[in-house]
Parts: sequence; structure tokens; C-alpha cells
Amino acid sequence: MIFGVTGMKRIQYILKRMRSVLACWALMGIAIAATGPVVHGHRGARAVMPENSLPAFHYAIEQGVDVLEMDLAVTKDDILVVSHDPEMNPKFCAGPAGSPKAIREMTLDQLRKWDCGAKANPEFPKQKAIPGTRIPTLDEVFQATKASRVEYNIETKISPDKPQFTPNPGAFADLVVKMIRQHGLESRVIVQSFDPRTLVAMSTKAPEIRRSMLTPTGAMDAMKNWVELCSAAGKATIISPHYLTVTKGRVEEAHKAGLQVVPWTANEPGQWQRMVDAGADAIITDDPAALISWLQMKGLR
Repeated sequence: MIFGVTGMKRIQYILKRMRSVLACWALMGIAIAATGPVVHGHRGARAVMPENSLPAFHYAIEQGVDVLEMDLAVTKDDILVVSHDPEMNPKFCAGPAGSPKAIREMTLDQLRKWDCGAKANPEFPKQKAIPGTRIPTLDEVFQATKASRVEYNIETKISPDKPQFTPNPGAFADLVVKMIRQHGLESRVIVQSFDPRTLVAMSTKAPEIRRSMLTPTGAMDAMKNWVELCSAAGKATIISPHYLTVTKGRVEEAHKAGLQVVPWTANEPGQWQRMVDAGADAIITDDPAALISWLQMKGLR
């Protein structure tokens, strides 16, 4: 198409006005939609900070993360705490001699005696040790971070073959719903799980809260139909597969069914590029700062 001088001047004027509007929005703090995938900080940012800790969550927010990903366990006195492992991990947690190791066997007061930042996790060379880091409650995480307007992707760590580590699925869901509603965060939370039982319970107790079905890496499980898995998990609207099982065709099929695709846990540029090329809606990563920088370099953020 060929434009005359007047037409070109008009287009230049429109573009200039658009740039002015976008600049004003930025000054006013109005978010401009990203063209790339949403960034979830896995366990906060465990590549550089003690995992599932307040320092990790604050760091991730400072780097510009969109969503804080975390895991939930339940203490003996039914307090929701943020921990991936049902038992204290000796790689980076140290506690008093003779203490129980399972979180479900400890009260919150007993759990507070454990330091999960005194040692850096040896699996992450960049991780910084922060002595005195305690496992936080979900209440504390919400209190400390909700003013940032970040969203939350919360995994219920529950398994049918390890019932001793958690309440039953309905009771677990009750605790989660109560805490989310207490903070008025229904629209900012995703509840995810490898075990569909808590997702089914969430669908009846709080259908307004988004639900995500996680899929494991085992060959048989990894190739199951995503749409069918979500349907059986309380009609979850998000599928969260391991990044190695993600393909463009599977993402397109999920999108046609109205599902979002949120792969875990991709930590390298080649992996991020694969997720972008496949059309993933978000990426869960241990290093959100590095992913955000990469997306900016690619013009995707």
C-alpha cells in the first residue's frame, strides 16, 4: 500500500500519540500486557535464594516476577506452611537433636526451631545462604507480599500413598480456601497439584479460584491427554506439564479446549525458547530474574 505525504504524516502523528499514551501509562503504574509468557518464580527463586522463603519471594518480586510459585505442607496444629518437602531436608535445613522430621508431626512452634537457610542448597551454585531463615506460614507470605499485586501459584503437596503427611484432601482444601478468602486473594491465586483430589475439592468449595493440574515426568503419565486430565481434576482450566513433554501441537490442542499451559521447571535459554515456540502461556523457573532478562532481550516483555 502506498501512502501520500498527508497520509504518512497522519500515521506518524498517530504513532507519536500512541507512544505518549504508553509512556503516561508507565508513569501511572498501569501495566502493559506482555507479549511473551508470564513468569512464575519456582519456590520463589531457588536458583539464588533459600527456596520457599520470604527472602526468595521478596527477591523475585524485586526482579519483576508475575507469579510466586510455592508449595504447602500442614503442621500438627493445622497451620499451612510453605515447604516443598514433607520432611525437613538435611541438605539445607538444620534443627534441634531429637526433633521430629515430618512437618505433620511438628507444631508450628517446633517447626520454628529449624533453620532452612544456614546452608545453601548444593544443587544451585548461585544460591545464597541466609542463616536464620524459617519456613514461613502461608499467612505470613500473603501478609508480606500481597501489596505488590503479584499473583500466587500454590501447590498442595499431597499424595494418596503418603496420607501420614497431610490432612485428607477435603480438610486440606478447607484450610487453603479459608486462608485465601481471609486475605481476599481469590482472583490472584492458582491452586495446583499432582493429586487431583484437592483440585476436585477446591472446585466445589471455591469454584472461583483457578485450578491447575500438574503432570509428572514418567513416560506413561507424561503422555496422558491434557484435556481429559483437567476435566477429571475438578474441571481445572490450567495444565502444568514438565517442559520436556510440551509440544506446539499439544499446546494448540489445550488452547482449543480453553486451557492455559504453564510448563515447569525450565531454567535455560534453550528451554525457554522451546516454550515460547510452542506457545506456552507461562514458564515456571528457578531463576525468574534470568528469564525476565532473556524475555526483554527477545522483545517479549
